[in-house]
Amino acid sequence: MIRNALEPWHLLIVAIVVIALFGSKRLPDAARSVGKSLRILKSETRALKEEGARSGPADD
Repeated sequence: MIRNALEPWHLLIVAIVVIALFGSKRLPDAARSVGKSLRILKSETRALKEEGARSGPADD
């Protein structure tokens, strides 16, 4: 169906559009925010896994 859907020039066009929309000054702040959100998500999922392991398997 779709062959070679993501080629290097596609990524270049996406990067240019993102820079044009958000500006080069706001991109580092946006990347920092995404990184912080991913760290929070990772720590929360780790806590949920530990909580599930402590409670043991559920008997239904």
